Amino acid sequence: MNKQSFSPDELEYDPIEEQKKIRGKKVANKKMNEILKEKGMHKDLSSSELKIFGPDYFFNYELSWLKFNERVLAEAQSEKNKLLERVKFIGIVCSNLDEFFQKRVGGLKRQQAAGVNKLSVDGMSPSDQLKAIRVEVLKMIEAYRGCFFDDLVPAMEERGIIIRSYDELTAYQKKVSDRYFTKQIYPIITPLAVDESHPFPFISNQSLSFAVELQNPKTKEKLFARIKIPANRPRLIQVQRRGNKVTLIPIEDLIHHKVEEFFRGMNVLSCHLFRVTRNASIERNEEEADDLLEIIEDELKERKFAQIVRLELDETMPRHIKKYLIKNLNINWNDVYEMNGTIGLVDALQISSLPGFPKLKSENWIPVLHPSMKHELDEDMPSIFETIRTGDFMVHHPYHSFELTTQRFVEEAAKDPNVLAIKQTLYRTSKDSPLMHSLMTAAEEGKQVAVLVEIKARFDEERNISWAQRLEDFGVHVSYGIPGLKIHTKLTMVVREEAEGLKTYCHIGTGNYHPDTAQLYEDLGYFTCNETLTSDVTDVFNLLTGYAPDQTFEKLIVAPNHMRKQMTDYIEFETQEALEGRSARIIAKMNSLEDPLIIQRLYEASQAGVKIDLIVRGVCRLIPGKEGLSENIKVHSVIGRFLEHSRIYYFENGGNHIYTIGSADWMHRNLDSRVEAITPIDPPELKKYLQFLLNVYLRDNGQRWTLNEDGSYTKIQRTKGETKVATHKVLMNHMKESLDPIPMVEALKKS
Repeated sequence: MNKQSFSPDELEYDPIEEQKKIRGKKVANKKMNEILKEKGMHKDLSSSELKIFGPDYFFNYELSWLKFNERVLAEAQSEKNKLLERVKFIGIVCSNLDEFFQKRVGGLKRQQAAGVNKLSVDGMSPSDQLKAIRVEVLKMIEAYRGCFFDDLVPAMEERGIIIRSYDELTAYQKKVSDRYFTKQIYPIITPLAVDESHPFPFISNQSLSFAVELQNPKTKEKLFARIKIPANRPRLIQVQRRGNKVTLIPIEDLIHHKVEEFFRGMNVLSCHLFRVTRNASIERNEEEADDLLEIIEDELKERKFAQIVRLELDETMPRHIKKYLIKNLNINWNDVYEMNGTIGLVDALQISSLPGFPKLKSENWIPVLHPSMKHELDEDMPSIFETIRTGDFMVHHPYHSFELTTQRFVEEAAKDPNVLAIKQTLYRTSKDSPLMHSLMTAAEEGKQVAVLVEIKARFDEERNISWAQRLEDFGVHVSYGIPGLKIHTKLTMVVREEAEGLKTYCHIGTGNYHPDTAQLYEDLGYFTCNETLTSDVTDVFNLLTGYAPDQTFEKLIVAPNHMRKQMTDYIEFETQEALEGRSARIIAKMNSLEDPLIIQRLYEASQAGVKIDLIVRGVCRLIPGKEGLSENIKVHSVIGRFLEHSRIYYFENGGNHIYTIGSADWMHRNLDSRVEAITPIDPPELKKYLQFLLNVYLRDNGQRWTLNEDGSYTKIQRTKGETKVATHKVLMNHMKESLDPIPMVEALKKS
């Protein structure tokens, strides 16, 4: 389709042109500037320069992230949740902290080591932030360990999940433990002593180890030894299961009891647990790299030996052993987190997945088939391409089946003899992804298959490199990204030969093509064969695989070159509408809100009178509800059994009601340092679903938190007589009952 020859009917309303007209009204601009000046915040809205700075305008990123983890911890502390769900959330809290130290603390330590004193936009230096982080993390450790050991462990024992030390086991249970140790543990452990001929051993990231102090009974010489707890064995070993009761022993307790068997002829003076976390924030210069794949492979090797940013240890460890570890691990006392008892509670996830105990877990959710895919039992299932041709549709995971929509889209394309080409972006996927196998099959069948593999996806680099190499072996055209940018957009396009000529079908999503996380992450996916959109998607792939720095797009909003301006234009339009006395509204749902320039625009919009609701799962640097700055802004956060991951942006736009979905948060990295795509949603029935969805979030009184001006969060409580609205439960029921969203919107408005 020639992009210059579309008819007016195909683009009934051009918001960019309307915004240009409004910005051209000198009177309106003068009026706005006068109002903002009176409020003490005069801005030239045509300028992209940041005019605000410091804690009066921004929360700190790292501390906001820790507030998010506190909300996750609250799910573990809530007695309203099933017991093993609470245990699961303890594991998630600890897993989140691991990643936080690797990425966020690791990055700050690199800055500190380099002598960087530049203040963050909230006015804190790297050293200031590290000090504040330590204070908050110590509080969090006390809270999650208290919850686990004081509340959850006794509650589990009452319900038949019994965790025992070796000395507390019965004779039968000890016999089972002894046999397991002999057959499954002893042969694979390699004790490492330190002496003149044996240097201090390398301690791998997140490995659990014993620091063992030994003494030669003859010479009285003292030695240090390390025993690594094998990660390829369960952290909790089942020693008996009888009826509805199971008895478990931690693997470290069993090894501790048997530790002398590794050092026969020596006296064991002490044996205590420790665990290290290494920096995952490694500096690289992609622009000067001859081979991006090679530089990422080198980074993975370097990361294994990266600086240690955290040492967790048993507080009862003798002080001289603590000092010995600190010296040999090349850290300082501020990197040490001492705990009473076992460490590494990320493995609580193992307990939550114990077989049996259905009453202690949430009911399994089985995703439903999207209505567009439903068919009579006596009819053949229509082609997914036929379904898309009948009208655009949107899937909502994990409520709708990923397997029978997004995965099926690729699988059917691979087998369809009329399909000529398949192109996809890959940011993260599973270890044995059916989508990747389908793409390899398609290439074997002679189809043109191109995959943009992002090999810089943090913690998935190794898996993505492996997939890229396997895809290439099957004849898939693989591109490895763009130096300086990450390919974060979620796009798949299929070109099919049909009677009227070539036709392109596209999937534009908010989440990764990952079958496993699609069961847990909340995401949206839009299927379309709209010629303008599919032409834009084609141009995105051409931009990524070829050279087209001046590429423009008709409908798709693409970062890094266009998205910031488009989002700013949308916000400014609402600002102007409010200043001229018309209704103005913004609702934005995202994972994180960090970008200072976007926040500045939102403050300006609030001061002009725009009503703004922000649904932000994690980090939020914007300060809501502050007099003279953000009275009209509310920030909400929904936490529960599914991880909120979709990005939805709504603008009233003078009654045109713009709804968009896509891969980008309002963060600097998404707007300026990644390839992202956000698509407008035009079909009225799909707009209605997004309206329904946003209404559910904003009226949630079961899972929603609101951000306060001081940075704290308050859990919304249901008032007496008020209908309960818990987002995930409402949406599961909605999908199961196939309710029309319109009556539900009205019901929610009344509530």
